[in-house]
Amino acid sequence: MAQNGKHVTLITGGNSGIGEALAKRLLARGEPVVSVGLAKPRWTHELLSAYEVDLTKIDETRACAAEICERHPVDRLVHNAGMILPNRLPQAKAEDILTLAQLHLGAPMILTQAALKGMQERAFGRVVFVSSRAAMGMPSRSAYSSTKSGVHGLARTWALELAPNGITVNVVAPGPVLTDNFWGIVPKGSELQDNIARTVPVGRIGQPDDIANAVEFFLSEASSFVTGQVMFVCGGTSLGSSLVPP
Repeated sequence: MAQNGKHVTLITGGNSGIGEALAKRLLARGEPVVSVGLAKPRWTHELLSAYEVDLTKIDETRACAAEICERHPVDRLVHNAGMILPNRLPQAKAEDILTLAQLHLGAPMILTQAALKGMQERAFGRVVFVSSRAAMGMPSRSAYSSTKSGVHGLARTWALELAPNGITVNVVAPGPVLTDNFWGIVPKGSELQDNIARTVPVGRIGQPDDIANAVEFFLSEASSFVTGQVMFVCGGTSLGSSLVPP
């Protein structure tokens, strides 16, 4: 089935934010984790393996994916890594769409392809994308929203293709979450952050563990009858919000 009887989970962006929260939850249960991202986690664990790779670079991603799946029997993959690159339309760059298409769509395709043979042989696999409520549209998010909405189509397509192999593919779409990506746009502890929190129907901004909790549901063996779904973990912002980022 997996390494030491436990499923091995590859997490992109496992070094911070949502990816770090998820990694620590899995490791606490004795489940091996492979973190992939621009940097290795600043902490260690005996069951944690870490690889540095720029997922916006196709050849680098392919080489890393092959190395990982040669060394680790990956049967659960969480594509959490992402960038925003915000710009309103007059300043938006077509190049940003290409960059984010590789990061949000191309990279998980390469990683899943590398792990797929092992998943099929074991008749078990879980693929979970961390998308965004912004896939429904948000000012200044041309590149981000378009590629994140593409994630939903990709996941549904794979769900249909891989279901006969015992492999499920699902999406968690967060609303605003207190991560480095968020604080890269909204100053930490600022009045703007407080204003955004007030626009969220539940009255607060999400924490990484809120999202990790939902991802764990899709990773579970007990979730084998759930595939091709998008779960908005957004504090209600997908239902309607006046959230307007800078």
